[in-house]
Amino acid sequence: MKSAVAPSAGSPLVELVGVARYFDVSPPWLNRLVEHKPRVLLKAVDGVTLSIAQGETLGLVGESGCGKSTVARLIVGLYRPTRGEIRYAGKRIDANGASRSARREMQMIFQDPYASLNPRWRVADIVAEPLLAAPDHQRPARREIEARVGALLEQVGLVRGDGSKFPHQFSGGQRQRISIARALAGKPRFLVCDEPTSALDVSVQAQVLNLMHRLQRELGLTLLFISHNLAVVHHIADRVGVMYLGRIVEVAPTKTLFADPQHPYTRMLLAAVPDLALTGKARTAVTGEVPNPLDPPRGCAFHPRCPHANERCHREVPLLKPVRRAQASSGEAACHAVEEGRIGLSVVTPGDRSSDIPSV
Repeated sequence: MKSAVAPSAGSPLVELVGVARYFDVSPPWLNRLVEHKPRVLLKAVDGVTLSIAQGETLGLVGESGCGKSTVARLIVGLYRPTRGEIRYAGKRIDANGASRSARREMQMIFQDPYASLNPRWRVADIVAEPLLAAPDHQRPARREIEARVGALLEQVGLVRGDGSKFPHQFSGGQRQRISIARALAGKPRFLVCDEPTSALDVSVQAQVLNLMHRLQRELGLTLLFISHNLAVVHHIADRVGVMYLGRIVEVAPTKTLFADPQHPYTRMLLAAVPDLALTGKARTAVTGEVPNPLDPPRGCAFHPRCPHANERCHREVPLLKPVRRAQASSGEAACHAVEEGRIGLSVVTPGDRSSDIPSV
């Protein structure tokens, strides 16, 4: 279920250039003074460079704590970057005085539909909130708002009468549909979907994913889709970015990445997917744990868990560079072993790995 809208060949709609976000988690000033402790910075995102074309769905995957949700919040303006640039339609939106109209074209669907909806508000008020927050000269009349809210509820598979109910009267899947309706109220061009199906069972996941695909096709939306679920990402994304400890370690078209992963971390993630076809192929278990982000390893952050690490990996941070796969040059990876050719071609042939991914 890939995007029906072909990505634009021109400038990307959303672009991140060397974006970083650090959080000061130091003890209180007096404690540092008395106990002679230094300041402590948590590098949640550390130099992410990404681009998303108009009409494209970019999937972002990685273990918990790798910085995926922080990237989402940086893009929509909930966090300010410590350094780097964020551009929307070619214009910077991270600096002071960023265009509010650009921000209104970006909306976010949060992970937990139980927490992202105000339990004291009726559904109609929740969906209408973005319309009421518009500038006075752009705010529709009350009748237009009511008609718009009813149309949005029907567009996401609910009925107009649901607007008079409260969130607790709906199931998890219905609440996520309400969240989607609220996100669409301001007629956005770009949606950030932060684990929008993780709290739902598989059958409801499929309904929500099919709904999002239909809306993307009808409205020409561009999506950043964050998920732990590789099956969901394989199902919906045009390209996939893999994050590890605040950095992007590999980016490639979905079919290419699942069939011929290059970075050792990407291979470990895919090797953890259950072999439903019972092929009997040797599989490498994901070993070790994510390092402490307050004290990350020097050089490549993945080297303590990597079977291909050498001395260079211990001292030098790898950069995201184009890689040549078995078929053609496609995608990028941040790995010294890939760059130096120390990792052979993937043990799976194109098409084999994707057949292991269960359908949603």
